[in-house]
Amino acid sequence: MKKNLAVKLSQISKKYYLHHDKPTLIESIFSRKEEFWALSNINLEIKTGSKIGIIGPNGAGKSTLLKIITGIATPTKGKVNTQGKIASLIDVEAGFHPDLSGKDNIYLNGLLLGMSKYALDEKFNKIVNFSGIGKFVNAPLHTYSSGMKLRLGFSVAVFSDPDILIIDEIISAGDEEFQRKSFQKMKSFFKDDKTIIFASHNLAEIKQLCPITVYISRGQIKSKGQTKKVITNYLNNQS
Repeated sequence: MKKNLAVKLSQISKKYYLHHDKPTLIESIFSRKEEFWALSNINLEIKTGSKIGIIGPNGAGKSTLLKIITGIATPTKGKVNTQGKIASLIDVEAGFHPDLSGKDNIYLNGLLLGMSKYALDEKFNKIVNFSGIGKFVNAPLHTYSSGMKLRLGFSVAVFSDPDILIIDEIISAGDEEFQRKSFQKMKSFFKDDKTIIFASHNLAEIKQLCPITVYISRGQIKSKGQTKKVITNYLNNQS
């Protein structure tokens, strides 16, 4: 893999099996299941420091693609190569344990994201303050609302100082103030030398933040290039 590449996907395909009715044990063993290819023969190179938008209709394969790059999902076929520490804002609750306190989960999730104990000690107060969970930091996670868990997961991820940041829609959890802070934090990432892969249905945000965009439909890349041209192509195909 070339040194100037952050991500290289080679012939990536991902297959799922669909069950239209809840099968019995015997049926699940002997019945034929319908195959669904969420991705098919994806080839993509992303240069280090680039900001790439991912667009496409619902069910196009955007989230599956991001999960494969992150390592949350494994491809059925093909090879994934990445260089650098990755943090994802896809399933921000992944790695959390419901019976541990918010504090313990910060350390657990941070370690899973590649942070050192020293770095977590240094950034702990910033993570807590940004998340807005306050005194609940010592309460067990199962007492948190879904919004609190999302805010905590988001805060750990953005303070993990990743080389590659993967975003599936900018976070909308929490009040207006937290959403404003989140968007400003994201904009600061887009201004530095980090590699960012940003999937969204908000074409205005994609156009504002990403010079290059990839358009995916039915599990295949339809076009890649200058964002304005790719968005025009996408909109023409939706009409």
